[in-house]
Amino acid sequence: MRICLIGLGAVGQGFLRAVQMKEGYLRERYGLDIRFTGVADSSGALHDPDGLDIEGILGHKKVAGLGSHPSGYEGMTGEELLDEAEYDCLVEATPTNIEDGEPGRTLVLKAMGDGKHVVTSNKGHLALFYSEIMEAASEAGVEFMFEASVGGAMPIINLARDTLSSCTIESVIGILNGTTNFILSRMASEGSSYRQALIEAQELGIAETNPAQDVEGTDAACKAVIIANSILKRPCTLRDVRVEGITGITQGAIELAAQEGYLIKLIAEISGDRLEVGPRLVRIGSPYAVDGTLNMATLRTDLAGEVTAVGRGAGSLETASAMLTDTITIWRRSHGQ
Repeated sequence: MRICLIGLGAVGQGFLRAVQMKEGYLRERYGLDIRFTGVADSSGALHDPDGLDIEGILGHKKVAGLGSHPSGYEGMTGEELLDEAEYDCLVEATPTNIEDGEPGRTLVLKAMGDGKHVVTSNKGHLALFYSEIMEAASEAGVEFMFEASVGGAMPIINLARDTLSSCTIESVIGILNGTTNFILSRMASEGSSYRQALIEAQELGIAETNPAQDVEGTDAACKAVIIANSILKRPCTLRDVRVEGITGITQGAIELAAQEGYLIKLIAEISGDRLEVGPRLVRIGSPYAVDGTLNMATLRTDLAGEVTAVGRGAGSLETASAMLTDTITIWRRSHGQ
């Protein structure tokens, strides 16, 4: 399978490493031989129909952007690369943009329009233009997969679609942001203030320098929209979510909750009449009491009752594992496996 990878941040580099690590496994188990024929970051791109040197790309990326690579095309955009590269599947890992979904939206629609399959970890364009993108994939007759856009390595989309395909999913309730869960966990376990826990998260690389999208609940809200559309078939966009973050949570509130046997968590609820993200009390020892950067989600179904998934909600290789799983699924479907 020829892949064009656009976006070479932590997730994109993780995808390259994951393919490197699993090369023999993919060939032996699925007959899948992945060849990268195009790669781009914000500085430029490389393309070669015979395949690119992954190790060389990763080594160069440690010190500079692809535009300065000896074989690189400085300034070549992802959209231009899609016109030049020969590929079967676009793996799109550009940064999330909740203002207009770009450049991810344009890249995904262009690839689909050219008859290419798409795997993405990006949630911005999905939170804003889910219906448009799904209609484009349907009209083009291509596969479009986005497990990595919700919960990193926590397999909630494919769990609902494939493993629970006999069930109607009535609601999804869970923790969809690892950064806020880390902060609230540290406040509960260490007695830290919100500010102290946030600084610790930033020092560990768990929180961004500007953590607004995480702590104000926007990141979890984007994921809630994707779940609502894809699992509950409820058409909506980011504007439809009622959002409250954790910036107002005090150490006093954490202690008061603990005295009553509760923790405070940032919970997303997606159901027929609710689409919201906000702090809630959860019972200590319940499935919602996960620590650190873990994500979890409980799917309430008509036939199987409640099914809970727990997994790492972020991380380079962890998120890449979901993207690689989607890539394998596309390969297997296109080869009747």
